[in-house]
Amino acid sequence: MKYRQLGQTDIQVSLICLGSMTWGQQNSEQDAHAQLDFAVDAGVNFIDTAEIYPVPPTAETQGLTELYIGSWLKRQQKRDQLVIAGKVAARADWLPYLRSGMARLDRANIEAALDASLKRLQCDYIDLYQLHWPERDSNYFGQLNYYHAPDKDGVPIVETLGVLADLVKAGKIRHVGVCNETAWGLGEYLKLAGRKHGPRPVSIQNPYSLLNRSFEIGLAEIAHREDVSLLAYSPLGFGRLSGKYLQNKNPADARLSIFGERYQRYSTDAGIRATADYVNLALEYGLDPAQMALAYVNSRPFLTSTIIGATTLEQLKNNIASVDIELPKDLLRKIEKIHIKYPYPCP
Repeated sequence: MKYRQLGQTDIQVSLICLGSMTWGQQNSEQDAHAQLDFAVDAGVNFIDTAEIYPVPPTAETQGLTELYIGSWLKRQQKRDQLVIAGKVAARADWLPYLRSGMARLDRANIEAALDASLKRLQCDYIDLYQLHWPERDSNYFGQLNYYHAPDKDGVPIVETLGVLADLVKAGKIRHVGVCNETAWGLGEYLKLAGRKHGPRPVSIQNPYSLLNRSFEIGLAEIAHREDVSLLAYSPLGFGRLSGKYLQNKNPADARLSIFGERYQRYSTDAGIRATADYVNLALEYGLDPAQMALAYVNSRPFLTSTIIGATTLEQLKNNIASVDIELPKDLLRKIEKIHIKYPYPCP
């Protein structure tokens, strides 16, 4: 395993971060424990979760993922060897069951969410506490065509940072991060933190893959210059870059076969054509398509950790092995040609 520094902290995290959003939906508690055992044995020390997991989120399953991680932590007694990343939900009309439909990034909500997560995780603290999406209306989760709606800004960022500062001081969280953020949003957090309004974000968890390189447009330079770690999620585009969905295939038990109607982000016409080209390129070089896609993400200089999810141990083993793959320069040039042909096919 390879390790990289998390932001401006003294924490070293594994290049592969174990994502957990299928645990409690597609994966049982036993499956989750088996994945955790395998990943940690392979050198993974970074685990990402969220209060709303598993996904798709439902009232009946909410919190199961953290419960599974908590039962594993209690059994293994390895808490001090791991970096646990959690998330708190912001305003979301599509989560009416979460805190009576009034989830916000204010003191009452953040403190309630954190205490509930700590209880489920059976932990005293979370290493990296992340804001799952912005409180304000903005371009995230694939949304384009920004429109300015300051009347929907919600809880001010300065107020959210103040709450997080108190939680750091109380020892309940060590560091904070943002997710699904824009360049303006990350810049605002950094500016306010620089004015001593709260802790400085050490990471940003945004989508990044061969099908969605929008992070490069404005955020990559900020990540470099400000030492804010990119934690890349959906590095396989919901599994599409493995090639298993090409030619209209719908493998049994595969995520998009089960929940495809809910997750069309990587199913655009341009995305499907780009995927076919990337898969053929991998096969041309004798590479597994999923491993090539992950190796590309792993190689980006602005990336700190790639968040992988798996529903089987075979997938997990294959994904972790991507850390040992170094893509040749001529292959990287051919990737850029495909990117020029299909720029940002799945925002």
